Amino acid sequence: MSEVAERVKKVVSRQLKVQPEKINEGSEFVKDLGAESIQSIELVAAFEEEFGITMDEDAALSVRTVGTAIEFIEKHLSETGRNNE
Repeated sequence: MSEVAERVKKVVSRQLKVQPEKINEGSEFVKDLGAESIQSIELVAAFEEEFGITMDEDAALSVRTVGTAIEFIEKHLSETGRNNE
């Protein structure tokens, strides 16, 4: 598991109060992990803070699973030259 994936799981676990072992890349934030709309917004903010990135609103709406969050963040870090910071 990449460093980004581990950090994403920690953020999700902390924000949604879900045990880390119940989180996998296929987990959907709302359906599988019980996130409500306000928690989804808080998750985006937590990802931004954890990784020092800004997620535009449209892009953030497309992030529905742990795996897509990892991909989005890894791509953003790669594009900005800040791999795994």
